[in-house]
Amino acid sequence: YTKPISYVTDKVWPLVRRMHRGVSASAARCCRPWTSAAMLFPSGRANAVHSTRTRVLVALSDDRNRRPGHRPGHRHHDRHHQRHASVACSASSPSGVRVRFAPSPTGNLHLGGARTALFNWLFARRNNGQFILRVEDTDQSRSTLESERAVLEDLRWLGLDWDEGPAAAGGGAGDFGPYRQSERLSIYQEKAQELMDKGMTYPCFCTDADLAAMKAKAEKEGKPPVYSGPWANASQEEVAERIAKGDPYCVRFRVPKDKVVTIRDSIRGEVTWNTNTLGDFVILRSGGMPVYNFCVAVDDALMGISHVIRAEEHLPNTLRQVLIYGALGLPVPQFCHVSLILAPDRTKLSKRHGATSVGEFKQKGYSSEAIVNHLALLGWNDGTEKEIFSRADLMGTFSLDRITKSAAIFDNSKLDWINAQHIRLMPEDTLARQVCEAWESACLFGDGADSDACLDAAVAFVAMSRDGLTTVADAVPAMRDVLSFPLEDLMATPAGEKAARNFDLWPVARALVDRHQAGTLGAAVAAGPDAWKACVKDLGKELNLKGKKLFFPLRVALTGKTQGPDVGQSLGLVHIAQAKGLISNNKSGNEENQPFTISDRMETLKKLVEKQVANAKA
Repeated sequence: YTKPISYVTDKVWPLVRRMHRGVSASAARCCRPWTSAAMLFPSGRANAVHSTRTRVLVALSDDRNRRPGHRPGHRHHDRHHQRHASVACSASSPSGVRVRFAPSPTGNLHLGGARTALFNWLFARRNNGQFILRVEDTDQSRSTLESERAVLEDLRWLGLDWDEGPAAAGGGAGDFGPYRQSERLSIYQEKAQELMDKGMTYPCFCTDADLAAMKAKAEKEGKPPVYSGPWANASQEEVAERIAKGDPYCVRFRVPKDKVVTIRDSIRGEVTWNTNTLGDFVILRSGGMPVYNFCVAVDDALMGISHVIRAEEHLPNTLRQVLIYGALGLPVPQFCHVSLILAPDRTKLSKRHGATSVGEFKQKGYSSEAIVNHLALLGWNDGTEKEIFSRADLMGTFSLDRITKSAAIFDNSKLDWINAQHIRLMPEDTLARQVCEAWESACLFGDGADSDACLDAAVAFVAMSRDGLTTVADAVPAMRDVLSFPLEDLMATPAGEKAARNFDLWPVARALVDRHQAGTLGAAVAAGPDAWKACVKDLGKELNLKGKKLFFPLRVALTGKTQGPDVGQSLGLVHIAQAKGLISNNKSGNEENQPFTISDRMETLKKLVEKQVANAKA
C-alpha cells in the first residue's frame, strides 16, 4: 500500500485523527505502562526520530482493511476503539484470570496445540477465570475456514468450551472481539501509527537482496544476523522521496540498544535478553499486513490476557512482544512457557511417529476423556502416583507450579493403557452408544441398519467384551470375529486336526446338531445365561465329559475358534443380532466376512460331522 506523501498528509491523516480522537487519552487513563518510552528510547534518539517522522501508514484508509459495516468517523467505530483502549483494566473475571488459546487455522489441531489449549482451559476453570479463543489467521496463503472449523470441532470434542471467541457457547462472541486477527487489521494499523507517532517505528525500503547482503556480512564477521540498514536514521526528505516514487516498504520497530529485558516465567524462572542481539524487527509487511509478534502483543493486551500459557518454542518471541508492550504503554501478562512434546526417540513429534492430530486419534476410536487425561500428564502431575483423571479431577487439581521444565515424551502405548482404563470406567450406556456409532460408521451390518437394534446388540457386546477393548474402534473387528465361523478353515490346519484328535470334538458336534434339530439349543441360547449353563451341563452328563474335555470341543464346534470370549455370551450376541434383523441366515457361508447365524453354524457343523463319518467308514 503506497501513496504520495502529499496524499498522506493532506487526505489520510486528518481522516485518521477524526476516526481515533480520544483513544490516546482513554489508553493513558486505563493502561499502566510496563516501562516508559524514555526508558526504552534515549531522549536524544527519540527526538531525532520524531523530527524525521512521516505519517506513512496509509493502509488505514484502504477499504479492503475495514471491517464489515465500518465507516470512518462513524460513532460505533469510535466506541469500538475506546473500548479496546481501556480493555487492560476493564477486562475482568471474578479471579482476574483471563487466558487464551490462539490457533492458526492452517491445518489440523496437533497434540501440542491441544495440550496448550487444555492447560489454558484447566487454569481458567480452576481459578474461576475466562478462557478466550482467538484465531490467528493473518497467514492468508495458508489459513482456511475449513481448517478453522476442524480446529473448533476438535476443541469441542475434547470438551474445551470457551467463554469468548468465534461461535462462542451461548451465542455471544464476547466483549473484546473481533476474535479473528484478519478482522482486526484496523486495530493493528492504529497501534502501528501510534508507534510511528512516538518515533518508535520507521518505514524501511530495503529489498530482499539488501537483507541477504546484511545477513551474509554479519555471518562473515561472526555477529548475530540483526538488521543494520540505513533507514533507521533516514531523513524525512529521503522517506518522502521513496514514497512518492511508489516504492514498497515495511515498517520496523526501533529496538533500544544496550538494554536488558527480564521476565519472570512461571515455569522457567527469570529469563533475560540483551536487546543488542535482536535488531530492528518488522511489525508491518510491505503489503500492510501485520506480523505475528505485533498482532499477538496488541491482542493479548487489548483482550486483557492475564497469563500467556504456551509452548517453549515461543520463548524467543517474548522479547519482541515485551518491547511492543512497553512502547505502547500496555501491561505485560504473566508468561508460562511449557516444554515441548517429543516422540519416544526424543525427536520432535511428527507424522513418522504415527498419528499426531486430535482428529486422527478420534478416528482411531480413542475417547476424548483419555486424550485429555494423557495430554494433562505430558508435563504436569498432581504430586501423587495417580494416572487416571477425569476432567473434573483435573479441574480440581491443576496448577501451574506442578508443570515440569523437562520435555514430555508422548508414548502411544501409555495412551492405549489410559484409554482402556477409561473404557472400563465409562457408563455402560455411553460406551454402548459409542460402540454402536463405530459399527454404523464401518457399515458392519450394511447400509440402513436399524439404530435401535444396533444399540441393543451393542449393550450385549459391551457386557461381554468391555475389558478386551483398547479403543472403541476395536469393537468393529471384535464384533466381526464374534459373527464369523471359520471352522472349516480351522479343521484344515494342524491346530484343527490336533483339536479333533485330542478332544472328543465329533461326539460333541453330533450332540449339538441333534439338539439344534430338536430346537433345544436355540431355545437355551435365547433364554439367557442360566438356560445355557443348564444345556451345557446336560450335554456333559450325556457324553460323560467335563472341564476342558467338554468346554474346548464345545468352543471349537460353536465358534470355529480355539479361543475367544465366553461361548454362551458370544452365541447370545449372535442370537440378538439375528433376532433384531441385523444378520440373516446365509446358507452358502462362502462370502468373506459374512456373519453366521446359529443355524448357519449348525449346517456347517452337520456337513463336517457327515464328512468325518464317511471318512471313518472308508
